[in-house]
Amino acid sequence: MTDNLVDHRRLGRALGLFDTDPLMGAGLPYWLPDGAVVRHALEEYVREAELRAGYRHVYSPVLGKRELYEVSGHWAHYREDMFPPMDLGGGEQVVPRPSLCPHHALIYRSRAHSYRELPLRIAELGGMYRAERSGVLGGLTRVRTIQLNDAHIFCTPDQAVPEAAAALRMIHEAYAALGIRAVRHRLSLPGPGDKYVANPELWDRSSALLREVLDASGVAYEAAEGEAAFYGPKIDVQIADPAGRESTLSTVQIDFHQPERFDLRYVGADGAKHRPVMVHRSVIGSLERAMAHLIETHAGAFPAWLAPTQVAVLPVSDAEHEAADRFVRRCLDAGLRARLDTPDQGTLGARVRAARLVPYQAVIGRREAAADEVALRLRDGRRPAALPAAEVVGRIAGVVKARSAELWEG
Repeated sequence: MTDNLVDHRRLGRALGLFDTDPLMGAGLPYWLPDGAVVRHALEEYVREAELRAGYRHVYSPVLGKRELYEVSGHWAHYREDMFPPMDLGGGEQVVPRPSLCPHHALIYRSRAHSYRELPLRIAELGGMYRAERSGVLGGLTRVRTIQLNDAHIFCTPDQAVPEAAAALRMIHEAYAALGIRAVRHRLSLPGPGDKYVANPELWDRSSALLREVLDASGVAYEAAEGEAAFYGPKIDVQIADPAGRESTLSTVQIDFHQPERFDLRYVGADGAKHRPVMVHRSVIGSLERAMAHLIETHAGAFPAWLAPTQVAVLPVSDAEHEAADRFVRRCLDAGLRARLDTPDQGTLGARVRAARLVPYQAVIGRREAAADEVALRLRDGRRPAALPAAEVVGRIAGVVKARSAELWEG
């Protein structure tokens, strides 16, 4: 069992990040205000990274007709993990979606496409639902409602490897910004049985391309049978909790199956219709699993750009309240998340201890208030010399904007 000191379930509740209620149901966590702040920061990070990489964002419904999942193959190969259909009458049944892939295939299919438009990269941070059994549910790592950072790239066959390689680089860049690391990379292949689509030629083609991506990236990897998606192989980026238990956070997949099932096409340079390749990619995986790992990795001391409160402002006495309130306003105007911890909340020492997970503590005493300065305490114990308040705000805002893992430059 995970050490209680780094168990995200205990820490997440103690820090006011998330919780559950039996009346809502098992595997259905809700986000408290501080947890919502961290989640929002994660969402903004990945959206900005995707925009820089040429992705376009879409929204799609969290329900789909049963027929949609019959076409995609989910109904035949993944039904045990899906919630039962809801009967709307007249023979119409809808299902909470177990995946965003079929919806994105339909979005692609809704318009004609030329080879000149490809690669077409569409992304969505969307909800999906898995009918997990009660015995496997746990905190944020196994839930029934999932917010997935998902994307699908529709491309020509010769674009598949560079697009998958670029997705893998995005994953590595995100891990550096989040202060987490991959323990290994896995090429997940099919195993025996009827769980997987029966098309050996497509499996061989997509597996060979993913090996090419991994070999070119220079990362060590190992093949694992029985870990593929039902429609194709994938690169799994593995993380580990403090007890050493592995799980998959991020994935890259090359899929020839669903473009065929949905009869996806593009018009090539020769004027004929061709089948695109579908590259599936998730940079930070599900927000729930990403949050669980971040809580345990950082024990609540998040990188400054992710921290629920980035600056705690501590006036030494009531006499400095006005100067402290002015500094909070400066922080807020600069886009920083700041709060005022006043003397009626305890002694200065008690307030410093209470704010131990906040990246920056701005102490304002009589001298600092008179000089419009701030005595800064960093979470790692450093105490830079007192600086003008405007300079402190600017330097902290610079670190946060850069999403740096460091607290202080220089």
